[in-house]
Amino acid sequence: QVQVVESGGGLVQPGGSLRLSCVVSGLTFSRYHLRWYRQAPGKEREFVGGIGESPVFMPYTADFVKGRFTISRDNAKSTCYLQMNSLKPEDTAVYYCNAGLSGSSPGPYWGQGTQVTVSS
Repeated sequence: QVQVVESGGGLVQPGGSLRLSCVVSGLTFSRYHLRWYRQAPGKEREFVGGIGESPVFMPYTADFVKGRFTISRDNAKSTCYLQMNSLKPEDTAVYYCNAGLSGSSPGPYWGQGTQVTVSS
């Protein structure tokens, strides 16, 4: 049984930083493409960024977070990270981790989400 569990959300002031973690179990982690999405109240879910699977593990982000957010993974810990810097109030959303094989976007496995609130 595949499980995807996000953590690390919380309340942060504008300009602050947070690091979200996503632990995936029940599959061969290194073979899976990982993506982060977010959904703000009253808005549709939007893609934030992702990181490829073995052997390249190339990270990439959406243009609206480029230069502020970075994605990485630790295959030994079956964990993906979303480092968020220079946070803005408009980054407030529930952030979701997604896992799938290359070519399936999004993949079939979702976490429950973690709330990020950027406010003074």
